[in-house]
Amino acid sequence: QVQLVESGGGLVQAGGSLRLSCAASGRTLSRYAMGWFRQAPGKEREFVAAIRWSGGSTYYTDSVKGRFTISGDNAKNTVYLQMNSLKPEDTAVYYCAADRKGVGYPYGKYDYWGQGTQVTVSS
Repeated sequence: QVQLVESGGGLVQAGGSLRLSCAASGRTLSRYAMGWFRQAPGKEREFVAAIRWSGGSTYYTDSVKGRFTISGDNAKNTVYLQMNSLKPEDTAVYYCAADRKGVGYPYGKYDYWGQGTQVTVSS
């Protein structure tokens, strides 16, 4: 069993940056696939970014490519989402998720989810 806790959200002006963190407890994440998702008001949850710590592959939705970077720190059992050049349309609750089988996006099933952290980008 894994518990995920997101942090780092907040209010930022358009063009600014934030770094989200996802800290895991219960098990190490070295063989898991991790992902970031977001849900804006009135919209369905969507995929943002993913990383497979086994192999180090990363994936991004088209709307954030070149602006967001997903990374991990094995020693701290933590996954990060660096968000640069933020836009108002990035406003959403951001969720961290873990796939214990290590498959991840787009075919894996994410078994564990955090509670989410709010990101608000003003124009």
